[in-house]
Amino acid sequence: MTHRAPTGTIDELDQRIIAALQLNGRAPWSALARWVGASETTAQRRYRSLLERGLLRVVGTLELDRTREGSSMLVRVQARPGQGLAVADRLTESPDVRFVAVVTGAADLIVDFVARDNEEMMRILYTDLPAADLIAGTEAVPVIRAFTSASMWDPGLLSAEAAAALRPASLASSCDRDDWDMTPQPLTPLEQDLVAVLKQDGRTQVSTLARQLGHTESGVARAMERLIARGVLQFRTLVDPSLLGYDAEFMVWLSIEPDRLEAAGRQLARHPGTKFLGAATGRFNLVGHMVLPCRADLLRYTSDVIGRLPGLIASDVTLHLVTMKYSWHRMVRPV
Repeated sequence: MTHRAPTGTIDELDQRIIAALQLNGRAPWSALARWVGASETTAQRRYRSLLERGLLRVVGTLELDRTREGSSMLVRVQARPGQGLAVADRLTESPDVRFVAVVTGAADLIVDFVARDNEEMMRILYTDLPAADLIAGTEAVPVIRAFTSASMWDPGLLSAEAAAALRPASLASSCDRDDWDMTPQPLTPLEQDLVAVLKQDGRTQVSTLARQLGHTESGVARAMERLIARGVLQFRTLVDPSLLGYDAEFMVWLSIEPDRLEAAGRQLARHPGTKFLGAATGRFNLVGHMVLPCRADLLRYTSDVIGRLPGLIASDVTLHLVTMKYSWHRMVRPV
């Protein structure tokens, strides 16, 4: 299991730095320092401390629907009695798994598998499923379109002015996209190599990237700018939500009348606790990853937020006990 890291020195400045990086993982230190209210030297020192303690990580991520690099499948997993954590560990180690959460409710784990094509997805789910001997059942939920993604989430710890200044102009809401009918574009070899490095450290400097990839700085910078402008490359700050004051992390699984799905998705995407929301197929056609300050808030959330969605037929909530893996990286749990 993932070890717990001490958080005794996490304070409001640390939280503001994390929030700023969530808004823009590659924000220049000058801009970040201005909006968090500290000097550049202090902001960088605090960032390095959080990084070294494993409490924070900035990574580059691909929006798969805009590329030919693969597709994802959310799977609700029911483990055999007493085997949930063993299943979670084995799934977390799989290179085909992007996200793992141990949850309560109608499922024991939520897993995001990524495969290049249908044949590979069938192999992962039906032939080479990790810990298959410990699994009692699965339910696959294919996400077909995102309403909003984790890279757009605003923790709400900085002013609206700061959020507007820090957020990249290219990071438009998925609800506002007009390119859903466009054919996904394959990545060039340079773009693939660039994404692979940024997947490990999203704040790697262009000079370092150029040296590692054997290209000129201008060529690497242009490649990155193209990827960002196309919405293919985004940056996420991986951190336990509890460090930002969100102690309730959960997923919602909703059945919405088909002709009201667009309206319901747009409405729920605007809620400040929504980190990810996507349209799906199957028993649930709207799926979201959410956070709230505390579990008690779930009562009002289910009645005032979920209950007021247009076309709601049924809902399910799986409450996170721990997130084991996020955006390909094993998470550290704070105390």
